[in-house]
Amino acid sequence: MGRLNGRLIYERREAGDRDAALRARDWRAIHGALPLPEQREQAARCMDCGVPFCHGGRTLSGMASGCPLGNLVPEFNDLLYRGLDQAALGRLLLTNPLPEMTGRVCPAPCEAACLCGFNQTPVTIRANEYCLAEMGFDNGWMKRIANAGERGQAAVVGSGPAGLACAIRLRQLGYSATVFERADRPGGLLTYGIPNMKLEKGIISRRVSWMEDSGVRFVLNAEVTDIDALSREYDAVALCCGAREPRALDTEGSGLDGIAFAVDYLEQAAKAVLDGARPRLDASGKDVVILGGGDTGNDCAATAIRQGCKSVTQLEIMPAPPKSRQSSNPWPEWPRVLRVDYGHEESLALFGRDPRVYEAATEAFIGDGNAVRAVRARVKGESREFPARLVLLAMGFIGAERRVTRAMGLDIDGRGRLSTRGYATNLRNVYAAGDMRRGQSLVVWAIREGVEAAEAVAAGT
Repeated sequence: MGRLNGRLIYERREAGDRDAALRARDWRAIHGALPLPEQREQAARCMDCGVPFCHGGRTLSGMASGCPLGNLVPEFNDLLYRGLDQAALGRLLLTNPLPEMTGRVCPAPCEAACLCGFNQTPVTIRANEYCLAEMGFDNGWMKRIANAGERGQAAVVGSGPAGLACAIRLRQLGYSATVFERADRPGGLLTYGIPNMKLEKGIISRRVSWMEDSGVRFVLNAEVTDIDALSREYDAVALCCGAREPRALDTEGSGLDGIAFAVDYLEQAAKAVLDGARPRLDASGKDVVILGGGDTGNDCAATAIRQGCKSVTQLEIMPAPPKSRQSSNPWPEWPRVLRVDYGHEESLALFGRDPRVYEAATEAFIGDGNAVRAVRARVKGESREFPARLVLLAMGFIGAERRVTRAMGLDIDGRGRLSTRGYATNLRNVYAAGDMRRGQSLVVWAIREGVEAAEAVAAGT
């Protein structure tokens, strides 16, 4: 696979991101791309390792190791290196229906499990995937699905990554597919949860157009609550509604104005960018404090910076991760190390500091009239106040939205996820996939679940 000694000839190289201070002024994509000849050299680094861990899709120490989709990574890397680009794309599409999404937003557990990464730098698998997906669209290799839907009619509720993947697979299996989305645009989390600079919305529109050309119908502004009525109209229903029940913080001052959930903030921000308007939750000129140091918190920081915030701080209750992999966290586990993400880089460039404060437990929100003006937190045993005119709660999610599960009569488990047998719910011919069934997870896991839920529909299991 790849060039026999490619990893010894070529060093890992990535296109890099646009300058942090410059990109923070706009909402355009932050990532670049290598010229095709250089991307082929990166594919050449994929070695004939015998037992590739990159496509294992296992869970080690509670984290993904290898691609959850089972992508045939050495095979498409080899074909890309040899210039057989259309064949490489075909190999990628065998397992991944949305490579242009994962090529942009996946944290690449495949690379963390790459054997080259054991004592060198891993292969640029995500960038190679991105390259193939874009060539596919540019050259007309993304062929529409042309079957007639003779196996029956299926409804998909939710158009996030699980819903899109499920609808595509249903069409491939011979079903007609209708996707119901309660928002005014399709894409779910991809549209209204991930900021535009991380995933430009034209990429989603391009995929939706391809799906419509393949016979998938989208119904927008459609809040589905009567699951019985939908089940009478369709042969099967797949619920891909996500896990949008946010984790709240019940502490002193939690009812003050100026405190919002990160998911609501990001949704409003994304909609404002698309509509060319100012959002109601606007960080302009404000001190912003974000509770939570994960990906969502980082997205909030980068969004607040683009809205023109006065300052941004992320309070993280956990200690800072180590700068290098520890012996207790061996390869091929996901490396639990300190990373500087794009929002952190932008804060460093504009404000001269990393926005993250570790080992910070929020004690109270301090008000100025009815509005928040500060957050008091205990940082390594010391009580500190952080100025705040906007506080964003980015502490994760606790499962599917309760009002949705109650309205539909769905059983949930102790973690707020739908109780399923495989992908089948407690309701006849009603299936579930993605974060709604699995809990908050990666986009790549949602895609896998959407595909497998469609296959469960076809199998009647």
